Amino acid sequence: MPRSLINILGPLVIVGALVSLPVGLAILGVIGFDEDLLFFILAEVMLLSGLLVVTMRDIIRCGLAMIVCFLSLAGIYVIAGAPLVAAAQVLIYIGAISVLILFAIMLTQTKDAPPSLVFQTQALGAGVASVILGLIIVITVSATDWGEVGTRLRTATDALAEVLFRDYVLAFEIVSVLLLAAVIGGIYVAKREEGGAP
Repeated sequence: MPRSLINILGPLVIVGALVSLPVGLAILGVIGFDEDLLFFILAEVMLLSGLLVVTMRDIIRCGLAMIVCFLSLAGIYVIAGAPLVAAAQVLIYIGAISVLILFAIMLTQTKDAPPSLVFQTQALGAGVASVILGLIIVITVSATDWGEVGTRLRTATDALAEVLFRDYVLAFEIVSVLLLAAVIGGIYVAKREEGGAP
């Protein structure tokens, strides 16, 4: 099979597999066809892209998968009734942090990580910690009385923005100066001296 056909059919198969499970659950009546279905799809996309971030060898593709993960999380914030947090997720993490990371990667010489970095020596400890954290989450979810959970709250974006830019404007400006310093530091570190090593 040609490689170009694999590059086209591969993502289609992955998307089909991601959508089929929540749609099947919705058809069986386990979840609703409204926000629950969208939540399951976004959660699956977020988990898959997060897994791709830590397993792929091409660092630029890892950065792009990280952007997809952040975008899925922003969609979950919208479903949860926090549009301002979703907007901050898109603006700060996707628009600033991810782009800064991609620029830093592109300014370095090597784009491919060696095979030893894909599964590092810390993989065993990270796997044990992941299993323990997963068990804690399962126990917490199963012990929660979901019948007592109230309706979703919709955050008043204008009121929250007014508090943020009136009462916490100094902290907001300090964060912006910190991000500017990080950009300037990244450019300085990536700068190559004339006649020096490439």
